[in-house]
Amino acid sequence: MNIISELSINRTVPLYQQIKDLILSRIQNGEWQVGDRVPTEHALVAELGASRMTINRALRELTQEGVLVRRQGSGTFVGPSKLESGLLEIRNIADDIASRGNSHSAELLRLEEVPVPKPIARLMARHEDCLFHCLMLHSENDIPLQLEDRYVSPALVPDFIKQDFSTETPSGFLIRTTPYSRADHRISADMPTADQRRLLRLQEGEAVLTLERHTFIGEDMITTVRLFHPGSRFAFGGTFIADR
Repeated sequence: MNIISELSINRTVPLYQQIKDLILSRIQNGEWQVGDRVPTEHALVAELGASRMTINRALRELTQEGVLVRRQGSGTFVGPSKLESGLLEIRNIADDIASRGNSHSAELLRLEEVPVPKPIARLMARHEDCLFHCLMLHSENDIPLQLEDRYVSPALVPDFIKQDFSTETPSGFLIRTTPYSRADHRISADMPTADQRRLLRLQEGEAVLTLERHTFIGEDMITTVRLFHPGSRFAFGGTFIADR
């Protein structure tokens, strides 16, 4: 009995869903590893005996769910497991990635001094004419994971603009050098801008998970940052322990 005959036995489940489940089982049992190239549609048609339309739907839905990643001109690959970050902890993304045994890389897109944007001016107790602005793309095993859009107070962190962020992340530098007393958080799911979609390699229609954080010492704002993540490949998590 060939594979398509075995799949077709369960007529209560659509064939494309059975093929999705078969692909998922190959990933979960380690037959296909993260980063492995998936057989082409033509190869899967030949192996499974299903129509190309059915194979295409299974692969398309797995891509939309973040299980697979399509790279134009290269093919379809097994995507990374959905990654989780602590909800309220201020952490260095490079350390998080290293703790999973993976490789962190970053591309510094902007490091500049800019006038204070009006929405940020409302957060600031002290008057400042300018802020440092940093825009950085973080990747895990060369797959974009986070777009960091950060503003920093020159009065409180004057050396920020002088740092070599090829050797240390902005968050790592701030954690190491600048104590804080309070951090406010907001999480939202948003539709990305064209630049965010391009930099994070998002699928058409895929949302970004946005963590917006304002960090203070007393009433003075040290930094405000928006961290954008691919919605299909990232999650926030945390644990709450109630006092008894």
